[in-house]
Amino acid sequence: MSSTDAAKVVKLTQDPHKLREEREKVLEVAIGREVRAYRKQQNITVAELSSMTDLSIGMLSKIENGNTSPSLTTLQTLANALSVPLTAFFKEYEERREAVHTKAGEGVEIDRAGTRAGHQYNLLGHIGSNNSGVIVEPYQIELNSESDTFKTFQHDGIEMIYMLEGEVGYRHGNDTYHLKPGDTLFFDADAPHGPDQLIRFPVRYLSIISYPQRS
Repeated sequence: MSSTDAAKVVKLTQDPHKLREEREKVLEVAIGREVRAYRKQQNITVAELSSMTDLSIGMLSKIENGNTSPSLTTLQTLANALSVPLTAFFKEYEERREAVHTKAGEGVEIDRAGTRAGHQYNLLGHIGSNNSGVIVEPYQIELNSESDTFKTFQHDGIEMIYMLEGEVGYRHGNDTYHLKPGDTLFFDADAPHGPDQLIRFPVRYLSIISYPQRS
């Protein structure tokens, strides 16, 4: 590998193929994870929590590791000691994980803020408030021969363009990128951006926008 190639290698800290242990689906394990998390958030040692609750260190260890099923009385004692509601220990277990399946041709056509003539936006799915703290909006965008070009589309977040058909000159800030099928453009969406050269029709691409969830 040349020094130029080595410079392009970026070490990512998140493994997209990592799986949580199967045991985490068990109620006892989910409760134990929450007890440990709240204890560590408050910088309380196991020994200190044992003293606060009159539960043995061994019993607390079993609870945190999901090796025992604590009674409601024990959970209430822990909740009082950690100053959290009893239901907080069940949060991870009961949490709903959403998924949206949109079949081909079933995306919802919308008028998105800033939409220009000849630009068709199909929203491919949407998940609202969620624990990740991030909103993601996936669109399929089609441009026809009467489409307007523009240079001033700006919004919060990060955007990724993936070309499916056609060719465009896609502007981002002061630069223009010639995009063909299979090309990807990943950018800070706060800079002016958009297709300002329509080179070959039909033009169709995916636009995936992510931005922080507002509370």
